[in-house]
Amino acid sequence: MTDKKWFLIDAKDKVVGRLATRIATILIGKNKSNFRPGADNGDFVVVVNSDSLKFTGNKVDHKFYYRNTGYPGGLRSTKAGDLLKDNSPEVLIKAVKGMLPKNKWQNKLLTRLRVYGSTIHPHTAQKLESLEV
Repeated sequence: MTDKKWFLIDAKDKVVGRLATRIATILIGKNKSNFRPGADNGDFVVVVNSDSLKFTGNKVDHKFYYRNTGYPGGLRSTKAGDLLKDNSPEVLIKAVKGMLPKNKWQNKLLTRLRVYGSTIHPHTAQKLESLEV
């Protein structure tokens, strides 16, 4: 088994969906030449500047994120623009989660994704390779 690399991605002025597909590919390990579907070959990804993510089209006003409190009638919805303003890392995490396989690996792969709203992050000890998306 190979050592896992750490990649640093700057999300400044990037489109959410296009960035999420690239991140999901790295987390799964499909960018490597030794990819096998049953093997855990993915790497770690640190994303900075998620406060400046963008949506294409009118998704800022027309896309909704839904969650349920667990009680009857507990469906809550939030516009994408509001969630992007209040909690921008959550927007990218939800987008990447939707692009990962729906199996036992999904939560394990998501733990390798670290998203920060600004350029400050606590991963200076890792050897981060800057990745242009």
